[in-house]
Amino acid sequence: MTDPLDAKLSGVVGGKTAASLEKAFGLVTVGDLLAHYPRRYAQRGELTAIADVPLDENVTIVAEVLDVRTRPMRQRKGSILEVRITDGRSPRAMTLTFFNQAWREKNLRPGVRGIFAGKVGVYRGSLQLAHPDYELFDTGVDAGEQSDADAAKWALTPIPLYPATSTVASWQIARTMQLVLPFAAEVSDPVPAAVRTERGLMPLAESLVKVHEPQVDADWKAAHESLRFTEAFILQAALLQQRAALRERVAQARPRVAGGFVDQLDAHLPFTLTPDQLAVGADIEHDLASSVPMNRLVQGEVGSGKTLVALRAMLQVVDNGGQAVLLAPTEVLASQHLRSIASSLGPDLTAQLMPTLLTGQLPVAAKRAALLRVVSGQARIVVGTHALLSDKTEFFDLGLIVVDEQHRFGVEQRAALQVKAAKTPHSLVLTATPIPRTVAMTVFGDLDVSTITHVPAGRPGITSHAVALDEHPTWINRVWERVGEEIAQGRQAFVVCPAIDASEVEEDSAMLELDLDEPVHADADVTEMAPPERASVAAVTALLRAHPVLGGKRIESLHGRMSADEKDRVMRAFAAGEIDIVVATTVIEVGVDVPNASTMVVMDADRFGVSQLHQLRGRVGRGSVPGLALFVTHAVEGSLARQRVDAVAATTDGFELSRVDLELRAEGDVLGSSQSGGRSSLRLLRAARDGDVIAHARAAAETILTADPALAEHEALKFALRRRLSASEREYLNKG
Repeated sequence: MTDPLDAKLSGVVGGKTAASLEKAFGLVTVGDLLAHYPRRYAQRGELTAIADVPLDENVTIVAEVLDVRTRPMRQRKGSILEVRITDGRSPRAMTLTFFNQAWREKNLRPGVRGIFAGKVGVYRGSLQLAHPDYELFDTGVDAGEQSDADAAKWALTPIPLYPATSTVASWQIARTMQLVLPFAAEVSDPVPAAVRTERGLMPLAESLVKVHEPQVDADWKAAHESLRFTEAFILQAALLQQRAALRERVAQARPRVAGGFVDQLDAHLPFTLTPDQLAVGADIEHDLASSVPMNRLVQGEVGSGKTLVALRAMLQVVDNGGQAVLLAPTEVLASQHLRSIASSLGPDLTAQLMPTLLTGQLPVAAKRAALLRVVSGQARIVVGTHALLSDKTEFFDLGLIVVDEQHRFGVEQRAALQVKAAKTPHSLVLTATPIPRTVAMTVFGDLDVSTITHVPAGRPGITSHAVALDEHPTWINRVWERVGEEIAQGRQAFVVCPAIDASEVEEDSAMLELDLDEPVHADADVTEMAPPERASVAAVTALLRAHPVLGGKRIESLHGRMSADEKDRVMRAFAAGEIDIVVATTVIEVGVDVPNASTMVVMDADRFGVSQLHQLRGRVGRGSVPGLALFVTHAVEGSLARQRVDAVAATTDGFELSRVDLELRAEGDVLGSSQSGGRSSLRLLRAARDGDVIAHARAAAETILTADPALAEHEALKFALRRRLSASEREYLNKG
């Protein structure tokens, strides 16, 4: 089966245009271009507010020519054509400037309307587009000869405005779209007619035409509704196929029935498990006792006790002769997990089960000994980092894989561990970035989802503040005074920086690439104790050691360039209360548990994502000591970077922050290796907004796949699943 949407753009629109589209947007086929939907729609009678256009950004506006003048250049030969345009509402006009192109005066006449695209600048106090791309509206007849009905239709026809760049303007995309739109009539519809009829949706071919060539607003709105459902339907069908493929290997799974180890652990705990922990634990116990491989996600707030739930699952597997492995994203967290597991087990169980650490920076002799314990089965519980994925790591009887912080790993890492088992191991994925149910079924559609909502009783809570140095440069002094006050009460503090030193960014950091070049406003009132503009561990450590309030405190650094032994030494000393302040990179982002740590200061907080800031904040307030989180930022008010910081400071509700996070960025490639952040594979569908659409699409896809798993009666859907997935996604589904 072939699909017209797979045709290469170069053969349809020409090599030069195709090359421009591929470079600007990664569009290669006709289907790619047709899925480049308009970002919004203007009307010929609608004039974009000039007063609202942002400086130094590429914009597309609809406007009317006010007047035109040509003047000679002052310093060289030639002329400048200046065209003033207006939106009819803003008090200011915008000037279009063309150099040595006086011939444009013939068509840029006063009263003419059109689309103008370019980068907004300022010249002599006036907004300016230099050498803009434009396309003028042409009714085809003189206005005086046009009938009222034709004029009304012309004015009300929506104008698609596409995502554009400085090299490919919206009107150029619209013109190119006319060349590929006829291909839409030949496309096969992956959504069965009965499903479309039930939901009142238009066919895919009609949707593609109306989203790019609407005659009225109702056209593109109905097209959006249909295309969103189509997108959700294909996505959910793919996720369900992926889940079914995993479950086809039921004969390879070994049931693990609960034994006495879990009871011994519970008896050793100095507290009672929460109702959520018990409920999720019961689900996991049931899964592990089945011949179907468990594939479950446990999500919960920072400090809700997910790791303890995972440890009980590991003991259930160990009790049946198997091994359990915990994959952590950093060496600091892996070491912390090992100590926490040993502490929870107690000396007798620890000696019997021999929890073993395996990381990349272990000394050669220690690593060799660890590998031997793992392959011989002497180590029943193994904790490690990416070193666990090495070809040199072999297991005696791998029965359970626990992946901590799913957003740090992709499907490839899970698969790399699964192949090390003789029989398909059970899988348990943990995440402290809670997400709504409909988002979970999209991002983790191949997993059963369990949620731990409540944190253990007695936690005093965390107070959070955004410290905006752009408006209040001297507030940084109060930050350090506040840290000093907490230390004076016998407490401890973390200070997190995005870089190790001025020249190198921390490798372990998932620091955002967004807004990194946002200008930092200098202020003459900043004291000599103010931090550097781009905070680093080296600079901030030196600053704090010289600070009049903190200079006498015990301050140490922690970052990814230190050896495993050095990092472990610092964290052990900090946990023992021998260090007052740890200045670190995001190596302490997750899992680090120091109950006496009360204060978290995040420098350049705008350089981190919402979930990262929430994770970092979760390192304090874990004991009986109230937590304080101070997010220091230079980001200007209203910027995307500042919105992230303000959102985290405003609430400690992880579910609310996940909603905000999804609104501020794309969901990511939900089937690929990233699974968070990055360029989204979703076009119109938004998991945070379209929960009902996703739920209905999943139900429809599940009905079809249950009745026809091979999709023998749904060739169009089968083909769409293969064509629309990326190469890595197809490879993953094929591995099944």
